[in-house]
Amino acid sequence: MDDKLTIRINLADRYYPLKIPVKDEEKIRKAAKMINEKILMYKQKYSDKDVQDFLAMAALQYVVKVIDFEEMSDISPILVEVQDLNREMEEYLQNE
Repeated sequence: MDDKLTIRINLADRYYPLKIPVKDEEKIRKAAKMINEKILMYKQKYSDKDVQDFLAMAALQYVVKVIDFEEMSDISPILVEVQDLNREMEEYLQNE
């Protein structure tokens, strides 16, 4: 059974055929919609620019959000703190 689906996505008035896992269709369509809404916002705000500029700005804005999310979900500093506390507790217990 083939769990792939062929869809066409409209980004900035261009259509792109994609072969995707069926489970990802809703997510991909939502992403395309968000990008197109961001492009429309930039079109309305900056009439002297072209679509390439709007796509670049939308991409930049979304990647900054991804980076922010990755930094928020990075638990390595917390793990270091927990390891330090654990080491200190072990040392304390050994000295008692």
